[in-house]
Amino acid sequence: MSLAFADRSPTKGELEKLRLILSTYQDGTGMLNTAGRNLPGWRDFERAVALAFGGEAQESKAIFDVLLTDPATGIKTGISCKMRNTLREMRRTGQAKIEVSNSAGYFWARLKQQGLNEQNYHTRPAEVGDAIIRLIGEWHDSVSYIRGGAVDVQRSCHLALQWDHRTGEYQLLQFSPQFPNARGLTWEVTGKRLVGRTASIKLFEWYGSSGGQLKYYPQVSDAVWHSDVFRLEPLPDASSGYELIRKTAGLFPQLWEEACREA
Repeated sequence: MSLAFADRSPTKGELEKLRLILSTYQDGTGMLNTAGRNLPGWRDFERAVALAFGGEAQESKAIFDVLLTDPATGIKTGISCKMRNTLREMRRTGQAKIEVSNSAGYFWARLKQQGLNEQNYHTRPAEVGDAIIRLIGEWHDSVSYIRGGAVDVQRSCHLALQWDHRTGEYQLLQFSPQFPNARGLTWEVTGKRLVGRTASIKLFEWYGSSGGQLKYYPQVSDAVWHSDVFRLEPLPDASSGYELIRKTAGLFPQLWEEACREA
């Protein structure tokens, strides 16, 4: 059986499953609350992807957030799930926004092995950029089945969910887990940011002295696949309050009734 994202694009049915599962988080269980409206957040996205595509959510700091298992070989493919409220910005710039990692401690440990630190890193930006991108590659190698791990990294991907809280629109984009060669970019330190660029666009930002986030801005035109824009499905009549209450009462009718009598 072929795997979505690894061997083929998602089917219409799989995408609809994902949309509907994401829609359930409007019942009060979603991580986000925007203008009084409850919405799915990044962890909800990971769980929804796992459920919709028959995978396993890692629920940890694992390299990949969701693993899909090939039933024929037992080898897994990884999905790194990224969610950002940047759909409007993506439409304007033609670039998605992915926060790759915020592991400042690991990044600085690698840099210090090369004689780089908080005081001098700005004088050798190309070395810093190359070291950081190489470290991400080493993390991927560490879970590769070729090196004794369980994941086929070549068939894995970044899955970016870009959304716009003002319009309620969402779009999924799939990108390769392999980054552009850092040595082919121009690197500079601007304020608190290390920036890696091509001749025309910014591809990476690293906030080494303020949080350690590594951000990646792949071009939409480089996406392996992307969905149409979609919206969450409105919940059924919620006039009696959060759907979460209705769901709880449905799952535990007798216990809920007793609790209400004793309230």
